[in-house]
Amino acid sequence: MNRRDLLLAGAAATTGLGLGTLPAAPANAAPRPPRRPLRVHTVLYDGVEEQDFAGPVEVLGIIADQHGVTQSFVTADGPRTVTTFSGMEIRVRSPWSPRSADVIVVPGGGLGEGSAVERQIGRGVLPRALAAARRPGLILAGVCSGTLLLAAAGITNGRPCTTHHAAKEDLRARGGRVVDGRVVDDGDLVTSGGVTSGIDLALWLVERFYGAGTALFAEKVLEYERRGTVWRSDSRGGA
Repeated sequence: MNRRDLLLAGAAATTGLGLGTLPAAPANAAPRPPRRPLRVHTVLYDGVEEQDFAGPVEVLGIIADQHGVTQSFVTADGPRTVTTFSGMEIRVRSPWSPRSADVIVVPGGGLGEGSAVERQIGRGVLPRALAAARRPGLILAGVCSGTLLLAAAGITNGRPCTTHHAAKEDLRARGGRVVDGRVVDDGDLVTSGGVTSGIDLALWLVERFYGAGTALFAEKVLEYERRGTVWRSDSRGGA
């Protein structure tokens, strides 16, 4: 039994004993789950920060079997090997196929001159691919400085968004309407603050799609408590 299965079994057993039972969301507040399995693509590129993508992948993996979530790593260049910030090599086998995704997660890769994010912005391939990916029903999610890649694609122009605190002025300069919030939900654009905020972003997406009880269950398995504020646009609609 792997670690996730062991944690899931333990959490289920605890709930069955009446210990730490998770509250369910009110029926009238429950979001409508996707009509098909939720398809999540996580964008990788050389120099990407591990925590930025590992947090969301872990959160969504906890509920994958129960709710039919599928996850894939992708790059704008197609299948290849990516070298992360810490030097780990990850083989990406899936093609760039945004029309087969419901959510595209864009993690960060450092800040400032010489960072992986700035290299990707200067190269232009990934921002152009993200700009072309936009369509009704697709959520673009930025973690940490990954939001700057969405900004370079023109996606955050005039829209509520956030990023790592050290990059907020840069995000404003690129046209984003930076607001306070660990997670900022503007419908088809969902962004989060720095590094571990990606865990909170993923937990918010779980709540948005599957309800507060499911999100709390994932928190219990992770032994993690969500932090900060989820800022929601008045115009936010379901995906």
